[in-house]
Amino acid sequence: MFDIGAAELLVIIIVAVIVIGPKDMPLAMRTAGRWIGKVRRVSAHFRTGIDAMVREAELEDMEKKWKAQNEEIMRRTAISAEDRAGEPVMTGPPPIDDGRPKGASEHPAHDDPPPPPTPEDIAGSGVPGDGAGGQDASGRAAGE
Repeated sequence: MFDIGAAELLVIIIVAVIVIGPKDMPLAMRTAGRWIGKVRRVSAHFRTGIDAMVREAELEDMEKKWKAQNEEIMRRTAISAEDRAGEPVMTGPPPIDDGRPKGASEHPAHDDPPPPPTPEDIAGSGVPGDGAGGQDASGRAAGE
């Protein structure tokens, strides 16, 4: 970054010792180190932001380029298919086959199982031993 050679660094240290003094030199070096660290963190954050913006711009350019190429390929494919078939051909992705037969609705009307019988249904069924007295449809006891 700064082209400071050994001779220049030695001159800076000698001037700093004379101006600041040997007693306050450690405190001055600590303060200078903190400042340098802050400057490095800010520059790294700035550089990261710039890199992210450049990547986003490159991605947008690539997406535009791919979209244009895809449209050109689809147009050429449609034209060649129309020439072969003699009529307009649908372009785009094929329809999705979900395994249902043609004409089947998405929500079938009566595919749900019947609800379980309630105790009242069981009690009045007329089956011997079900607690309904074993009566048949005419109301007579079974076996009469």
